[in-house]
Amino acid sequence: MSYYVVTGACGFIGSNIVKALNDRGITNVIAVDNLKKADKFKNLVDCEIADYLDKHEFVQLVEEGYFDGAMEAIFHEGACSDTMETDGHYMMANNYRYSLSLLDFCLDQEVPYLYASSASVYGGGSVFKEERSFEAPLNVYGYSKFLFDQVVRRRFAEANSQIVGFRYFNVYGPREQHKGRMASVAFHHFNQYRAEGKVKLFEGCDGYGNGTQSRDFVFIDDVVKVNLHFLDHPDSSGIFNLGTGRAQPFNDVATSTVNACRALEGKPALSLAEMVEQGILEYIAFPEALKGKYQSYTRADISALRAAGYEDEFATVEQGVAKYVQHLAAK
Repeated sequence: MSYYVVTGACGFIGSNIVKALNDRGITNVIAVDNLKKADKFKNLVDCEIADYLDKHEFVQLVEEGYFDGAMEAIFHEGACSDTMETDGHYMMANNYRYSLSLLDFCLDQEVPYLYASSASVYGGGSVFKEERSFEAPLNVYGYSKFLFDQVVRRRFAEANSQIVGFRYFNVYGPREQHKGRMASVAFHHFNQYRAEGKVKLFEGCDGYGNGTQSRDFVFIDDVVKVNLHFLDHPDSSGIFNLGTGRAQPFNDVATSTVNACRALEGKPALSLAEMVEQGILEYIAFPEALKGKYQSYTRADISALRAAGYEDEFATVEQGVAKYVQHLAAK
């Protein structure tokens, strides 16, 4: 029997991919993760898997040849995604070396390798295009992703099988609750509103007004659809931005979350100005620790993704957040 492997399977994107494979009737899935934070297991409770392996055990079995000839594809989502992590040794071992050993295996076995890169490789730049000249990460997390992408670029020529890197922009949606402070703004806003009746955003910085810093917010359902599109098209390889191609201000996330919550309460929608006036939206001081390390603006250039044949539309913040709030409220 051959298997689909999902690393980081208990994490946010990984668990959504496992569920999507299940929805296709695929249950021969090996879930790989590090359950040091045990609560992540909850993301797989409604999923069917063939086996669970700890990350270190998995790498050892791969290197010993245990999986030779027994894999359909690897979705490599496993990484330390904490952009505030300062232990560079840990970050490089976990994100760079781990990815490299799986790349070697996939190229040797001619197995499709679909892996998580990150929009953080662009750092504080204003052009988000998959070219070396626009890449300058601001933190060691971004650097670990950037460095691996460089290796992949050098190895495309020798590859006889698919390699696809996805530069995820700001992903939000179900199964991220374990991420704590690294969970999405929409997740935190839902919980803040439910607990306190108000939500909080950073004040302006880098020349931006309050809450007008803008990001490319991409709903998890779209991220999964793109991953499966490439699984279905094994002749397509490359490194692709995975965002919506739109930049929306954090204010949009706040108003969308609050209004989705208000709709569930049978209350009318409010404008941004009304929320600020009523104290439902509060701006807090920008953290010192983030100054100089913060992306105030991101917008994926998705022309390469479109050229590779992905044609589906991406949810707007308003559409995605409304769906997400309904999910969170049902939980």
